[in-house]
This record gives sequence, C-alpha cells and structure tokens, in this order.
Amino acid sequence: MRRSLLGLVLLLLLVWSIPALAEPPQQDGGVLTGINTRINLRSGPGTEWRILGTLEVGTPIRLDGHDPSGLWVRGIVPGGEVGWVARRYVDAPDEQVFALPSIWVDVPFTLPAPEGGVVPPSAPQNPEQPQPPAPPEGGAGTAVARRVNFRSAPSTASTILATLDAGTPFSADGRDPSNRWVHGAIPGGQAGWIFATFLTISPGEIAGLPVIETSVAAAAAAPVTNTAPVRGFNFGGHVEGFSDYAAGLMHYAGMTWVKRQWRYFAGQNPGDVAGIINDAHAKGFRVLIGIVGLPGEVNNGGYFEQYAAFVGGVAGLGADAIEVWNEMNIDREWPAGSIDAGRYTELLRQSYNAIKANNPNTLVISGAPAPTGYFGGCGPNGCDDNAYIAGMAAAGATRYADCMGLHYNEGIVGPSQTSGDPRGNSGHYTRYFYGMLNTYSRAFGGKSLCFTELGYLTPEGFPPLPGGFAWAQDVTLAQQAGWLDQVVSLAARSGKVRLLIIWNVDFTQYGDDPMAGYAMIRPDGSCPACDALAR
Repeated sequence: MRRSLLGLVLLLLLVWSIPALAEPPQQDGGVLTGINTRINLRSGPGTEWRILGTLEVGTPIRLDGHDPSGLWVRGIVPGGEVGWVARRYVDAPDEQVFALPSIWVDVPFTLPAPEGGVVPPSAPQNPEQPQPPAPPEGGAGTAVARRVNFRSAPSTASTILATLDAGTPFSADGRDPSNRWVHGAIPGGQAGWIFATFLTISPGEIAGLPVIETSVAAAAAAPVTNTAPVRGFNFGGHVEGFSDYAAGLMHYAGMTWVKRQWRYFAGQNPGDVAGIINDAHAKGFRVLIGIVGLPGEVNNGGYFEQYAAFVGGVAGLGADAIEVWNEMNIDREWPAGSIDAGRYTELLRQSYNAIKANNPNTLVISGAPAPTGYFGGCGPNGCDDNAYIAGMAAAGATRYADCMGLHYNEGIVGPSQTSGDPRGNSGHYTRYFYGMLNTYSRAFGGKSLCFTELGYLTPEGFPPLPGGFAWAQDVTLAQQAGWLDQVVSLAARSGKVRLLIIWNVDFTQYGDDPMAGYAMIRPDGSCPACDALAR
C-alpha cells in the first residue's frame, strides 16, 4: 500500500512538471530593432516636439507602435527613456512596424527597456538624403522656404503628415483653385499639400500648375489623437486662435491637450462644435470643451434638460472632455439671486448622465468656481469658492463628475510657496497653488482634480496693468516661464491632479481684462514658457 501511494505521488509530480517544462519563455513584446543613423529622440511624432536626447548608430530600441501617419515610431532605449524617432531611421522592416498598433503620445508605455550594447546597422551610417520624384510635365521642382506642416488636404483642418524643415526638396504637381495651396511629393515619394507661401516658388509658377480639385472633408485623414479613456496626468493649454504656429509650440512644450470654450444658448445644434473638435484632433491634441450657458436663460423652464442634451450631443461628436459651466459661483456667469451649489449640482447630474449615454469615454469635469474670498460667505451676487464647493460636496457632486474643476490664476509667488505673499490677507488659500490644491482635495474627499485654468500674469512687454490687476505688476516674464514649468511638475507628482490646462496660450486682448498678459506666446512670437517646459 505504501509502495502504491509513493508511486502515485511520483506520477502526479511528473504530470504536474510537464506543462512547466513545456511552457515557452516569456516574450517582451513589441519589435526590438536598432537605430541606423545618429538621430534625435523626441517627445512626440514630429520635429516640433522637444528633443529628449541623441541616439547613436546601433542603439537598441524596442518599439510599441507608430503614429497614425506611419512616419514616426515610439520606443524605449537602454536606460528606460521613451520617445519617438522617424521610422526611416530604424532597421525594422515596414511590415513589422505596421503590424504594431497606431498610437498617440498619451497611450501608456508598458514594454521593458532593451539591454545595452550595439545592434549592427543594416543601412549606411550616413545615408544620402532621398530626393523627391522628378516633377511631371507641367510641374515644378521647388523646396521648403520655412519650416512648415505637410498636410493631407489643402486646409489647416486636415491631418499633418509631417513637419518639413527649410530646404526640404518638394516636387510640385498641382494647386488648389485659390492658388494658396500646392500639391506635390517629398523625398520618399509621399504626396500631400503645402501652403504656397512656405515654398520657394513664384506666383507665376504656381499659376502654371494644373488645378487639383479635392474635397477637404474627404481628403482629411482620421483624427490622430488617442480616443482611449484618459489615464494618469495630462496637461495642455487654453487657446483663442489655435494657429499652426501655436499648435507647434504646444507640442514642443509637451502639451497633449487643448481647451476651447463655447457659449451655449438654447436651441443650438451640437454639430456647431464639430469644427473645434475636428481641428484639435487633426492637430494631434485631445480637446476639452468648456460649455457655458447664458445666465439670463438659466431660470427658464426646461433649461437644464436642454443644456444637458446639448453637452451630450457634443460628447457624441468625440469631445475628449467637457467642463460643465464655468465660475458659476459669481453673478457674471450665473443669475444673481439664484447662485446655489445644490442647484448647480442638479445641472451637473443631468449633464453627466447625458454625456455618458452618448460617449462613456468623455471625461466629465465639474465647472470650476471663481477662486475668491470677496463675499465673506454666500450672498445674492456670489459665493466664496470654499463655501460653494462645500455645498457641491454636500449635494453629491462627486458622483456626477470624473474630475472636479478648479482655477488658480492670482499667484505672484512660486508654486512651491505656502506663505509669504506680499499682499494683504497673505494667508488666504487662493494665493497659493498648494492652498487651492489642498482646499479642493479636502472638500471633495480626495476626488481627482482638474485645473481648467492655471496661469501667471505678467505685464512685461505691455503697458502697466489696469487697477484691478495691479497686484501682478512686478511679475516678470522669466518668473512666469519658471513658475509654469514648476507647477506642471508639482501637479504631476501630487497624485491628485488628472489634468492641468494652462491659462492661456495665445490670447491677444490687453485692456481692462489683460488676458494677453497671461499668454505664453508673447507679442513678438516668443514663448519663454514653452522653452522652460520643453527642457
């Protein structure tokens, strides 16, 4: 009996060991390849993104995907740095690269770093620059005059296929009917469109090209932004004009989000917002739409239902995030005598349900109150934000938002300071980044926070600030740049912030409300804050 039992145990041990012995080794995934020429590793898929480092010939890189244009690939190198390189500078065959998923910069990276060493290149270390095909009869050989985006259609709303440096050869073969856009091919043979003024080609040569009729809507490629649920920490900027120049600087600064604000009135069609969403996606950004109604309509019968239906429709069009109202604790944005946190929470509840019914991946952000201690509590014309958010929390607002909105825009000390503001009432929490962060985190029980406006005002390069903003008269442009760089890092490390939108990128109005003083892009086109964030 003992011998039989011992045999059974040995048999079971043998059987159990077979799968373990037969199991194949774990694969790291992705595509392991090497770099075939000295090249910059960048934070995004384009030369407008900041340089993370320089890779030498033979550097191993493990790829996890390519951008939607297929011109750039993302990977990890020894040491753990993750970044993007042009596809032609890696040794992996195209069929392997295109078997990887199409991704964007905010898709989490999960692959391990390769070991050090050198992967022998399969191409010359200094390959000759490929030339574009010869222009057809009636075409013209030309070159890029200034750094420019190469697009899929003759419109700034179309997809950016690549960003071309000055001197890039271009084989022109056609034009649009307005003579403003030229069609042709770049080295490698890819065809697309360039705005005519960015080429070394005369108006007469453009006029001699054949007209190419195209439907911009049909020619524009699919959105290039990621549409997966929002994870981790993200940051971006609030824009007014959102030119290609501004978008390029935002990419350079590392931004992946753009905010636009929309003023809603009863009866509007959600489709009116589609252009904003498509423009943001075509330029490679996720988009936050702040939707603010008219205070005079709030008390009309059925208004909450109408507003909720509108924001739900905007979500269905592909908005990545929607902020439900703005500064609803003051009478500039909500009717005097009706300012009430519980009533706003009911609007938030209806809006949340409508948004999620149309697009579960759209991030719902509660409206950010105006940060203020002016009212000494709550009254007919306004409510201090600490009292207002306490009312929102009591009404259950955290159940109807993915992220709680807040603003910080009156700082004249560095973001790491928690005291020392030279103004009166220097201990008030609204004076400090951490004062706002901790006040809202406590009020909402640790719920994720979204700064939908965060900025520093400086008059440098402008006339003196108007009286209501004179508190920022001594803030310099260098301080603005340094503080924005610091506050993005502090927010990312806090574990409390899901999204931070810098107020603002490109506003130009400078008067009683000196919005241009907050702008990252200054009147001369410089952007010190972009340089600080890119380092």
